[in-house]
Amino acid sequence: MKLNYFNFKKFHDSVLMTNDFGKYLFVGKEDFKKIISKQIDEKSELAKALIEKKMIYEESDLEYSSKNKYLMREIKGHVNTATALHIFVVTTNCNMACVYCQANNGVENSHLLMDKKTAERAVDIALQSPEYSLSFEFQGGEPLLNFEVIRHIVEYTEENKGDHEISYNVVTNLTLLTDEILEFFKEHHFGLSTSLDGNELVHNANRKYVGGKGTFSSVLRSVDKIRQSGLHVGAIQTTTRFSLNYPKEIVRAYADLGFDSIFIRPLTPLGKASMYWEKIGYTPEEFLGFYKEAADELIQMNREGIWIKEDHASILLRRISGQFVNYMELRSPCGAGIGQMAYYADGNIFTCDEGRMLYEMGEGAFCLGNVHESEYKDLIENGICRTVCASSILETVPACCDCVYQPYCGTCPVVNYAMNGDVLEKQPGGYRCSVYAGILDYLFEKFYENEKETVNILNSWSN
Repeated sequence: MKLNYFNFKKFHDSVLMTNDFGKYLFVGKEDFKKIISKQIDEKSELAKALIEKKMIYEESDLEYSSKNKYLMREIKGHVNTATALHIFVVTTNCNMACVYCQANNGVENSHLLMDKKTAERAVDIALQSPEYSLSFEFQGGEPLLNFEVIRHIVEYTEENKGDHEISYNVVTNLTLLTDEILEFFKEHHFGLSTSLDGNELVHNANRKYVGGKGTFSSVLRSVDKIRQSGLHVGAIQTTTRFSLNYPKEIVRAYADLGFDSIFIRPLTPLGKASMYWEKIGYTPEEFLGFYKEAADELIQMNREGIWIKEDHASILLRRISGQFVNYMELRSPCGAGIGQMAYYADGNIFTCDEGRMLYEMGEGAFCLGNVHESEYKDLIENGICRTVCASSILETVPACCDCVYQPYCGTCPVVNYAMNGDVLEKQPGGYRCSVYAGILDYLFEKFYENEKETVNILNSWSN
């Protein structure tokens, strides 16, 4: 028998082992010593479990590689895809003043509007991607403040898309949704995503109009209107220091409002969130305490017959089960440039959404080019794109390559640069690392406890 490569860490009285296939196994400490010293009884139950989980193998290296190459290709499927997500930042204007806004410099919006000529050039470049299926996503500011350019982009795309299949999505606060806009979204099968930070108390504390009035009731009116039209609307929750006090109320509010999932997100230290971190931010440990209470409440709700999942957990659970998930933030290499690009209202093109957010703070390190000067090939071959790609391959990052959670995780060079002045996260246990490691600790804790109903609920989240 031969040992496959695996990572490991102490987990209570056991050892947690993981490998590049996403497989995991808990073994006792004495058994682990037998494994690393290659003293395993080949007929034992331990040996059978290790073979099943691909921690050891019996065939030759060539046979083993040949047999498993398609499985590995599926898990690393994002490496075989070109830039599929294209984000059009059609305006930086907004009618709201959220306490954590990442789409400005922390003081004010830059009040930019993408014009039609810039929009057409952005579409031309996006359509140069060799990927067959593309996703065009509209963001802001509040993108509905420049709806005419959204309409123009869609119409121009439909005329010029050639063999591409295009899906359209918009990330909007929903406060400006009209019947005319909704009818256009229906016509072109838009996906809609909004922000909903929980119940009315929490949401209105975080997300206000410019004049100070809460937006909760406006958002709910639009959510109802969208559902009545037959379109789907998803929502994302962003956690502030104020939110930490209401984990159960937040997840219960989502279920009461008819959502079957909640995406619990920590703050990203960009824009206003960075400037006001001392007031609205928190430590990773504080966020994880909130996350665990919220996740426990979600599991309890499932026990009560209310099916609702947490989306961060869902993505990680799918990765743990060996499924391909092309989530840009949790892949190696990350999705910057090679998975997504962001076309800013002024025509500049960035590696990703986070890259343009950093630009709004005055740092253009992740700018790949401009729509009036660049072609897709120029952007992909740009040294910045290469650097971001190379710096986010976890298998080569010293702080990440030996981590037990490396098969499921990802790193963000932009956030690393914003926080530490370097695209590499040189110290394990930083803010973002601690958050994802903590969520994974929570999930594996549930698997370690192996309470049947809880495990079944988590498995349902991964399907």
